[in-house]
Amino acid sequence: MTALIQNIQASLPPTDARTRVRQLMQKIQDEICTGLQAVDGVSQFKEDSWNRSEGGGGRSRVLTQGGVFEQAGVNFSEVWGHELPPSILKQRPEAAGHQFYATGTSMVLHPHNPYAPTVHLNYRYFEAGPVWWFGGGADLTPYYPFAEDAAHFHRTFKHACDQHHPEYYPVFKRWCDEYFYLKHRNETRGIGGIFFDYQDGLDPLYRGPHPDKAAALYSNQLSPQRPRTWEDLFDFVSECGQAFLSAYVPIVEKRHKTEYGDRERQFQLYRRGRYVEFNLVYDRGTIFGLQTNGRTESILMSLPPLVRWEYGYQPEPNTPEAELYDVFLKPNDWANWQP
Repeated sequence: MTALIQNIQASLPPTDARTRVRQLMQKIQDEICTGLQAVDGVSQFKEDSWNRSEGGGGRSRVLTQGGVFEQAGVNFSEVWGHELPPSILKQRPEAAGHQFYATGTSMVLHPHNPYAPTVHLNYRYFEAGPVWWFGGGADLTPYYPFAEDAAHFHRTFKHACDQHHPEYYPVFKRWCDEYFYLKHRNETRGIGGIFFDYQDGLDPLYRGPHPDKAAALYSNQLSPQRPRTWEDLFDFVSECGQAFLSAYVPIVEKRHKTEYGDRERQFQLYRRGRYVEFNLVYDRGTIFGLQTNGRTESILMSLPPLVRWEYGYQPEPNTPEAELYDVFLKPNDWANWQP
């Protein structure tokens, strides 16, 4: 009985959990904005602070028409209320009937140059009565991709994961491929990265809605994992947040001066349409923000400033555009890629 009580106590958040996570999410926002301004070299982030009538608020930072970034948005939010929205309760029904608290940071960067990839990051923390969890991840969406860039991005996050659990990357990489998938297009959004949700320290590692797909199949065949504490997961999320600049900045610095013409620009704008489709149809962060009456401008800052659609587009065979579809918009083992 004593051991059981100790395990229950170990799994509970510390009394200052909300303060510490809020400070972590703000730190991630601050460090990323500082790093991106140095890369851009022209524009600065402009900040809007906002309040939510039901409780909470946030600060949105947006950089536009920079030297590297056409638009870059890095958000922090902290909200609370009477009950979580249906999009969350569907996966965590035990949180129903409890007041909730949620905080996180999210980011989407859209460079000017079609050879520099779009990138997304989000880390978040929830409490609802006795229920708590961490979630988040980062993924890369190139338009004219390079295998060495995909490998660098994945290896950086694999290293961050491996510092904390040997099975984090194998599960969360598969989960990312599964989550950032446009079912109506039958393609992944980009080359993936890591994605995780509902992490409260207990088995299984995969907590998603697809028990028949690769992430669940891999997770379910693992031997029982030792329970992870709130502190373990807090440290893991902190490590992932710190890994972002190392994962992305070398790529954008290498690609943003590559010469391009109207063909590449038009293809970039067309593929940005996929980003819009995913964020408006599938993205849980967008859905959560809208269902909890968040600030619309902040929620939709992830959308690119310019985009186009073309009816029935098909890339010409044996072109760089066709290579994106044939090679990169499918799950690949990028962390073990060799030239």
